[in-house]
Amino acid sequence: MIKQLYIKNFTLIDTLDMTFQPGFSVITGETGAGKSIILGAIALLLGQRADSKAIKSGADRCIIEAHFDLSRYSMEDFFTEHEIDYDATDCILRRELTASGKSRAFINDTPVQLSLMRQLGQQLVDIHSQHQNLLLQEEDFQLNVVDIIANDQKQLEQYRQLYQEYLSAKKAVKEMQEAIDKANDNQDFLRFQLSELKDADLSEGIQEELEQERETLSHAEDIKSGLFAADQLLSRGEGGIVERLKEASKTLDAIKKVFPDILDVAERTESCYIELKDIAGEISSCAEDFDFDPQRLEIIHNKLDQIYSLEKKHHVDSVEQLIAIRDELARQLDRIDNSEDELKNLQAKETALLNLCNETAGKLSQLREKAARKIEKEMLKRLVPLGIPHVRFEVQQAPKELSHDGADRITFLFSANTSTPLLPVSEVASGGEIARVMLSLKAMISGAVKLPTIIFDEIDTGVSGKTAEMMAKIMQEMGASDRQVISITHLPQIAALGTTHYKVYKEESQQGTISHMQLLQEEERVQEIAQMLSGSNVTEAAVVHAKELLKQSKKI
Repeated sequence: MIKQLYIKNFTLIDTLDMTFQPGFSVITGETGAGKSIILGAIALLLGQRADSKAIKSGADRCIIEAHFDLSRYSMEDFFTEHEIDYDATDCILRRELTASGKSRAFINDTPVQLSLMRQLGQQLVDIHSQHQNLLLQEEDFQLNVVDIIANDQKQLEQYRQLYQEYLSAKKAVKEMQEAIDKANDNQDFLRFQLSELKDADLSEGIQEELEQERETLSHAEDIKSGLFAADQLLSRGEGGIVERLKEASKTLDAIKKVFPDILDVAERTESCYIELKDIAGEISSCAEDFDFDPQRLEIIHNKLDQIYSLEKKHHVDSVEQLIAIRDELARQLDRIDNSEDELKNLQAKETALLNLCNETAGKLSQLREKAARKIEKEMLKRLVPLGIPHVRFEVQQAPKELSHDGADRITFLFSANTSTPLLPVSEVASGGEIARVMLSLKAMISGAVKLPTIIFDEIDTGVSGKTAEMMAKIMQEMGASDRQVISITHLPQIAALGTTHYKVYKEESQQGTISHMQLLQEEERVQEIAQMLSGSNVTEAAVVHAKELLKQSKKI
C-alpha cells in the first residue's frame, strides 16, 4: 500500500508531502481543486508517459515519489529477478521530469526503464476512473474477470504456449507449401542449370591448369625452337658445352695429384659436368617428346569457353564458386524431391497441436463455465443491496474460433428489471448502474487478486442516498482485507464512511493558483461533509446531519 506521497512542482502543486493509511480512505474537494492532478502524479509513478508541460510554471524540474509497504504481498521475486534492492516495508518509486523533456524513473534508487516501472506499478495500484467503465464494452475485460474468478492462470498459460506452438506449426506448413509451389515452378530451370554444371565436369584448379596448358600449346613453335637451340649448345658436336666441360674436368683430374691446390676446383668442375650433363639430357628428352597437338588446343579452348560462359551466366569469377552453386542446386532439388514427405510431417505436427489446443481449450471452457455461475450468484448478492432489487445478471459463454485466450466469447448480460430482456450491460445499463456493476466486479475480483491499493475516481457518479452508502460499505469491506482503498468522491454518504479523510483545495498566491491536500481531523470532517450536504453556505442542519453520518459510520 501507499505509505507516503511526495510531489514537487507538478502542474498546480508546489509541494505536497502526504502520509496515507491502510483501510478505506476518502478524498474530497471542489471540482477543479486538484484531485485529478494527484491522480495524474500517481499515474506517472505507475509508468504512464510524461509530458514536460506538466511541470509547474517557472520550475525546471518535477519530482514525484511514493513509499510503499509490500510486507504482506510476497513480491521479493520481482526485485531479485531485476537485481533491485528489496525492502518489504519501504519500496520507493520515483519519477523526475525536466523542462527539457527528459524523464527518469527509479525503483529503490535504482535507475530503471519506464516499462519496468509500469510492470511493477500494475502490481501495486489499480486506478479505477470513470473512463474504465468503458471496459464493460470490451470482450477481453469480461473474459479476464471470468479467468480471475476461475483461477485458471496455470491452465491458460499452458494453453497459450500450445497455441503459439500451433501457430508456429501452421506457419511452417504454409511456408513449406509456398516453397514447394515456387520450387515446382522453377524445377525444370533448376534441373537444366544443374545439368549444365555437371556436364562441365568441374574440379578445383581446373581453370588454372587449362589456361596454363593453352598458353604452352599456343607457343609451341617458340618452345620447340628454344629446346632445340639449347640442346645444340649443350651437347651437339665436339663444340658442345658438355663435351668441353668434360675435357676440362679430365685435364684438372690429371694434375690434382701433383698440384693439390687444384683439388677443390677439380671436384667442383666434375660436379658441374655431371649436373650439366643431366640438364642436357632432360632438355634433349623434352625436345624429342614435345609435340604440338592442334586438336588438344581446340579441346582446351572449348573447355575454357564453357567455363567462362558459366561464370558469366552465374555472375561469379572462379570454378570454386561454380562448384558451390552446383552443390546448392543439387541440395535444392533434393529438398524438392523430399519436400512432400517433409510437408506431410509438418501437417501431422500441426494437426496434433490443433487437437491439443482444442482439448486444452475445452478444459478452460469447463473452468470458465463454473466461474460464470459463481459470478452470476455473487453479482446478484452485490447488486440487489445497491438499489437494483430486480436485477438480472448473466454471463453468456459462446464458442468462437481458437485464439490466444481460448475458444470462449464472454458477454455480461444485464437487466435492471423483470420487464426488459437481458442485453449486453454496456448497451442497457445507465451510468449509475454501470458504476454499481463495476464496483461489484472490482470488489469480487479484488479478493482473488492480491493488489495492495485500489483507487476509485468518482465511481459514485449517478448514484446518491442509500445506494451511495451501500457502495461506501463495499469499499470499506474491501479496505478491511489487507488492502488500501481510496475513493475520490463528491458524496457525503461515502465521505463519512472513510476511516481517513483527505481534502484537496486550491488557493491563490503571488505565484498563481496552488493546489493543496490536507488530512482532516474530526471537526474538520464535520465541516467538510456539512458543506458537501448544503453547499457553500453551511447550515446548522447540515452540521447535525454530517455528525449523524459520521456517528453512523463508526457503528458499521
